Amino acid sequence: MKLEPVTSKRSIKLDDAHARPRGSLKSDKALERATEKQIKRISDLQRVLYADARYALLIVLQGRDAAGKDGTIRRVFTAVNPQGCRVASFKAPTELEQRHDFLWRVHAQVPPRGMIGIFNRSHYEDVLVPRVRGSITKKEWSARYDEINDFEEMLSRNGVVILKFMLHISRDEQKRRLLERLTDETKNWKFRVGDLEDRAKWDDYTEAYEGALKHTGTKRAPWYIVPADDKDVRDWLIARTIADALDDLELRYPPADPSVRGIHFE
Repeated sequence: MKLEPVTSKRSIKLDDAHARPRGSLKSDKALERATEKQIKRISDLQRVLYADARYALLIVLQGRDAAGKDGTIRRVFTAVNPQGCRVASFKAPTELEQRHDFLWRVHAQVPPRGMIGIFNRSHYEDVLVPRVRGSITKKEWSARYDEINDFEEMLSRNGVVILKFMLHISRDEQKRRLLERLTDETKNWKFRVGDLEDRAKWDDYTEAYEGALKHTGTKRAPWYIVPADDKDVRDWLIARTIADALDDLELRYPPADPSVRGIHFE
């Protein structure tokens, strides 16, 4: 199995069947070893990314409540040097943020060259949520697709490599995970009443997600639909995709400054 970028509108399927892994799967132990291998690749390549400083890597994680965004970050980036990585989480806009264009708060969180940036939710929240709740018109959210595409195109031209992952879970799996939050005292704090309100709009969110994927998946900023019902498969697929993307950059350590090459220590 390997994640492939969304290349056509016809390939976008967010039904429950596509939330589960397809094809032959590795055993649990083999999958764990395979994931560890990809995590090590990311760790090794991150060091070169930092030294090379020609590119930044921006990881966008989108998904419904309980899709596993937090778990993905903990697992996939467990071996990353914190000095070269930062996570940004986008909640409801503040009063100040609402007085700016919707991308204002996002641009400030884009990683500089040499860094990995992870968006736990992202600028796509400012299309998905207001569209479903009816606080913006079709004309307005359609315009935001174009603005996002222009924004991501500009970032790409300036050395930001963008990978966008849609963590796709089924309705039954989300129910199981939300119930787990209610019964597990270590996860109670994650549960929001708003989670149930969003769940009641399942079909509306499905339509909104499909619209976003159809209109904002580009060659420079591709979307990957991740079957996320199985957490281990989810993490392996995402880790492999990130490691491959870093490998494709042909990163290199810069040469030493000529002024230090002839230095000798007594």
